[in-house]
Amino acid sequence: MRRAAFVAIVAALAVPAWIGAADGDQIVGLWATAPDEVDGNAHVEIYKSNGTYEGKIVWLEKPVYNPDDEQGMAGQAKVDRENPDPALRDRPILGLQIMSGFVHDGDNKWKKGTIYAPDDGKTYKCKMTLSGDVLNVRGFIGISMLGRTEEWTRVSAGK
Repeated sequence: MRRAAFVAIVAALAVPAWIGAADGDQIVGLWATAPDEVDGNAHVEIYKSNGTYEGKIVWLEKPVYNPDDEQGMAGQAKVDRENPDPALRDRPILGLQIMSGFVHDGDNKWKKGTIYAPDDGKTYKCKMTLSGDVLNVRGFIGISMLGRTEEWTRVSAGK
């Protein structure tokens, strides 16, 4: 009888932790970024790795530079050319990890992450909030008030 009670207590304590972990995984999947006039939009795959949530670019609407590219790279595949580290400027944008370190904070929120913006070569602090199939991604410098929010939408299978 004591053993059954002990097993029941352990199971009851373990269930909330398991449910919380599953809730955090709600952001796992494919997300379409907000469209940009020059670059179109991208798809970012968010995945869990070593207990944190990460994200990488897996699709670009415009994967090559425009014919009027001012840096002379017209028609070439987009690379991380704005990176402050010259050794990294040849990295392809496709497959580039741009999000790292996010932890689930409950209530459909993730915090303590960073997001890298290949268009300016800067890394920003970042937090995210999920509302249905819309992910609000807020990048900022220092405090959250000094930033901007983009709405990303979940990409359904087959798109």
